[in-house]
Amino acid sequence: SCTYHPGVPVFHDALKGWSCCKRRTTDFSDFLSIVGCTKGLHNSEKPPEPVKPEVKTTSERKELSELKPKFQEHIIQAPKPLETIKRPSPDEPMTNLQLKVSASLKQALDKLKLSSENEGKKEEDTDEIKIGTACKNAGCSKTYEGPHSTEEVCIYHSGVPIFHEGMKYWSCCKRKTSDFNTFLAQEGCARGAHVWSKKDAGKKVVPCRHDWHQTGGEVTISVYAKNSVPDLSYVEANSTMVNIHIVFEGEKEFHRSVKLWGVIDVKRSYVNMTATKIELSMRKAEPLLWASLELPVSNTQPKQESSDQ
Repeated sequence: SCTYHPGVPVFHDALKGWSCCKRRTTDFSDFLSIVGCTKGLHNSEKPPEPVKPEVKTTSERKELSELKPKFQEHIIQAPKPLETIKRPSPDEPMTNLQLKVSASLKQALDKLKLSSENEGKKEEDTDEIKIGTACKNAGCSKTYEGPHSTEEVCIYHSGVPIFHEGMKYWSCCKRKTSDFNTFLAQEGCARGAHVWSKKDAGKKVVPCRHDWHQTGGEVTISVYAKNSVPDLSYVEANSTMVNIHIVFEGEKEFHRSVKLWGVIDVKRSYVNMTATKIELSMRKAEPLLWASLELPVSNTQPKQESSDQ
């Protein structure tokens, strides 16, 4: 008699066995030596192989897909991202912004006008120079200490201050710097006599505290200059640049040129002038949060502060 397995080999989860009996093993040699579970006559013919599932060809799959019912497809396109405004050229024409003068500033200027007229009459009566009077020449920091001060040589700047594209310098010597305090500390390039009287003395450029803040649609620059003079002050701007020129407290001047980080709407921007400060309100061209007030200077721009050393 023949002892054999009428079933088929089963391999599942690393276990090996026959479908006709329940014995399982992980070793293949042990699987081959499993004694058959059925007895019968010997057979010289090979048993038929199990029927394999029919595999469809690519062309048959295509035919089947064509037989499937077709539905109308609706393609939903996502909205396009908002396009940012192209940055305009800084060389655009400048426009003077509207100056809104508060009632408190008008009252303060009227009082100063009366007091300055009275002081002018007193100065006409005497030519005496008080101890501690500062020289009125630009770039000179000397003060009057007595008659000998008049004999000293005054070292000053004969030109006018120029502020262009973030650089500051005097028209007479053109030593450029981007730092305002360094600009004020530059030694004069001309020699002459001290000017102690206000007569024929020009305005004196001085630093002035200022800061900025922003909202969703507006950027505000605050300059803390008291008693500014609207007739002698102005703020001009284009879409990316602002030039601030303020005359305050009679003979003081403040200059600042700002290359803006973002783009502004010049027509909707204006200046508020009060007795204690000036506020420049600039409307943003697009409601984006600015990373800073000024656009950073490109690394490719040559450093010009070395000439001040």
